[in-house]
Amino acid sequence: MPTVQAYAAPSAKAPLAPFSFERREPGPHDVLIDILFCGVCHSDIHTVRDEWGKAKYPLVPGHEIVGKVAQVGKSVTRYKVGDSVGVGCFVDSCRECDNCKAGEEQYCDRGMVGTYNAKDRHGAVTQGGYSTRITVNEQYVLRIPDSIPLDRAAPLLCAGITTYSPLRHFGVKAGDKVAVVGLGGLGHMGVKLAKEMGAEVTVLSTSEKKREDALALGATHFAATSNPDTFKKLAGSFHFILDTVSAPHDYNAYLGLLKVDGTMVLVGLPEAPVPLAAAPLVFRRRRLAGSLIGGIRETQEMLDFCGKHNVAADIEVIPVQKINEAYERMIKSDVRYRFVIDIASLRK
Repeated sequence: MPTVQAYAAPSAKAPLAPFSFERREPGPHDVLIDILFCGVCHSDIHTVRDEWGKAKYPLVPGHEIVGKVAQVGKSVTRYKVGDSVGVGCFVDSCRECDNCKAGEEQYCDRGMVGTYNAKDRHGAVTQGGYSTRITVNEQYVLRIPDSIPLDRAAPLLCAGITTYSPLRHFGVKAGDKVAVVGLGGLGHMGVKLAKEMGAEVTVLSTSEKKREDALALGATHFAATSNPDTFKKLAGSFHFILDTVSAPHDYNAYLGLLKVDGTMVLVGLPEAPVPLAAAPLVFRRRRLAGSLIGGIRETQEMLDFCGKHNVAADIEVIPVQKINEAYERMIKSDVRYRFVIDIASLRK
């Protein structure tokens, strides 16, 4: 069995530290991947620190994985050794429910198998991409277009698909006026993707300091929500709002920015419930919806879209030895806009 080097959390309150464990041998339909880069998602922090409960230690996080195929099972038809591939937020699902059959494995009725901190079909706890290798069934592996740098491709496997899926599902099209709430790891991808879909993009942020970055990323407009006049001036302005913020905030105020029949989609998860009034929805026939990553088919569609339009994440590459420092910086929003671990630092 392949022994891999990794960084793992030994407990909720301990820093991540070096760790080694064994991956399963590739079965007939499995792909063994040499991991080159792994993005760092805020959900890694929540899981490692057991803020969502049910953390299984030792815990190797990481679900924005990019690397090269090192070995394939005898029945694998989709990939060959040397291919550039990725693995996102899940590595399996039941494959039998209506959602799985429709290519929406993230909504698997029995629950998708997370890339880390989950039980796989063999009863083992899954371990993520802060490691040198991973074994995954070929149906849950994605092809990385040659035009995307591998380090900048890693965050597309979570931040990219999390923002692409609602834009596509709710039919954002050229000429639509789209607002992106928050300009972090998710928000900066939302801006880039909506722009390439032909939308007129406005960034809504509490910080006026984000204005220059928002415009550089492709937004046409910027508005600071810390200014109460913003909500008056922009009332009824947008066809679609992509809300990427995980901190508690007033959904009702943002709903007031939608046009009649406008849609606001939540992709952030505040820790506490947010009160919701009926009036902003009822009086303008607006919709408030949520969205969770994307299925394998749609994630590959997103990667191909990014390859065609030269869209990639803005990143800061770090050695794995700086991961604990990176977590603290992420909490302070001190990153533009996604940390990516160079897994070569684990092989030294």
